[in-house]
Amino acid sequence: MSAEHPIVAITGSSDHSTTGITLVLQRIFFRERIKAVYIPGSGFHRYEREQMHLEMEKAKQAGQRLTHYGPEGNHLDKLETMFFQYASTGTGQYRYYLHASELADKLGQRVGSFTPWQQLDPDNDLLVYRGLHGAVIHEDIDLSSYPDLLIGAIPNLNLEWMRRIDRDTKRGFSAHEVRNTILERLYDYAHYIVPQFERTHINFQIVPTVDTSDPFHFDELPSLDECYLIVHLQKVAQQVPIAKLVKRFPSAFVTRRDTLVVPGAQMLNAIEVILMPFIHDLITKSREIRGIRDVPKERGAGILGLQAQLG
Repeated sequence: MSAEHPIVAITGSSDHSTTGITLVLQRIFFRERIKAVYIPGSGFHRYEREQMHLEMEKAKQAGQRLTHYGPEGNHLDKLETMFFQYASTGTGQYRYYLHASELADKLGQRVGSFTPWQQLDPDNDLLVYRGLHGAVIHEDIDLSSYPDLLIGAIPNLNLEWMRRIDRDTKRGFSAHEVRNTILERLYDYAHYIVPQFERTHINFQIVPTVDTSDPFHFDELPSLDECYLIVHLQKVAQQVPIAKLVKRFPSAFVTRRDTLVVPGAQMLNAIEVILMPFIHDLITKSREIRGIRDVPKERGAGILGLQAQLG
């Protein structure tokens, strides 16, 4: 953790939830005139897409596992170095993994390749990480020790699988390929993704109220109107006025002293109201340490590099 150069990490495998939380942060940053740098966790994968397929086949032949969820498929050491450098200096090395053809074509690269490593813009207020491993502990690596605000985007598994199938088939993969990928990742999901959610400050989980019993055969994804947002104020319950929040959001209710349930249609507003005080405190302390009393309007605000990476 670093009061001078704070890190906000969104960890989890649910793309829809992590995207929603990131967009909420974008709104907060614009309003508060905060300039953030953005690190997608996929930039720390170990292999480009084509090489990953080859390495996965080699691992399978050797009776081993290799997935993007596990440490073998990622440079967790480089991600920890990035967190350490940013907390110390406010900058560090990053790259992008090019998921979609739109950005890859624009950069003249292949889909599934990496951009060159580059340096973060040192003129920033905080770092936003969004990926699979923001709170992973593996051997002597402890990524959970660096973020000042650690947010879990918790998937409802069947809903998560439905969304993954919907997303990846639109990217050109067959439903059969996506299903196999899901099954291959289950061990690493249980051992490396799930344990992170005990280390987060706040967990957000979307739970559908419609039948998702067969995630491999469905007509359409549940809408937010057909879901609830479960908010577990895991390590910050005393800092959040949960009784006031219940009154603020129609049809919200409390299930435990640290757990709030909000109708899905109010998801983004609820996340914004909950996260806003934490972001305000982080930035206030950071700017006090750095001696910043006034932020010029022309400096800009928001999350640098965000839009190119949300697809």
